[in-house]
Amino acid sequence: MKKIFLIILILALNIFFKTELFADTITGQINKNETLNTIIDKKTGKPLQGAKIVIPNLNFTTFTNEDGTFQLNAKIDKPIILSVQKEGYRPFSITIDKELIKNPLKIGVEKSRLGDITITNEIYHLGDNNFSEQSANVGDFKTKSIGQSLTKNFQIQALEKGEIVNIVIGSIIGLDTKLAKSFGQNNIEYAYSSPAEMYFNGHKIKEIHLNGDNIKIQVPNQLIRFNNQVTIKTGRNLFQTQYSDYDDIEVMNITVEIENYYNVAQE
Repeated sequence: MKKIFLIILILALNIFFKTELFADTITGQINKNETLNTIIDKKTGKPLQGAKIVIPNLNFTTFTNEDGTFQLNAKIDKPIILSVQKEGYRPFSITIDKELIKNPLKIGVEKSRLGDITITNEIYHLGDNNFSEQSANVGDFKTKSIGQSLTKNFQIQALEKGEIVNIVIGSIIGLDTKLAKSFGQNNIEYAYSSPAEMYFNGHKIKEIHLNGDNIKIQVPNQLIRFNNQVTIKTGRNLFQTQYSDYDDIEVMNITVEIENYYNVAQE
């Protein structure tokens, strides 16, 4: 009788500990997955179903549920670009990192407006594939460099009186300029690069010194034609004189937004 009781006790304890261990593992996984992020209409605040969430460098893609939520089941170690795409809405991207995603994300996207042009919603790596681990926002670049510049062609219909044209860069990471260093965007001690440059129809219209999202650059109206060309060039390491060492950067979501100057001034 004692032997039978002992066997039953051992089996019971064994089942108990296995159940507790298994329960802890499952509970931890469930808690992690229950951290839901939300995509909403920026103006109305209503959740958006079927919005596409992409992290290109991790080959991660998911879609929002009927309540606008999605799960970010991806390991984020370093700053990396997350993109949101939804038919009828402007492409949106944001640089995320492990600190930002500790709390649920709530991202508002804007409806497309008449005259909006998507130049590209792809991610591009500019540079020479030679970059430091201390580089600004480098999320272990996965895409290979296409070279030192990116050029895209597009058309713009005749503008109405009071309309202005903005080129918008959804996200840019990897800039190792002096200003980016002073803002703590990289940890490189002894070098920095010249800024990235944007050209419109062959004319330089902007130097980009800082990494960031939703970078809006107004185009001088006198440069605008029906057929247009925009070019982004990466900078060069100013402390390397033996050879050309190009700054490795990534850009995503380049769009054209045509807006009425007077309406923008009132917003």
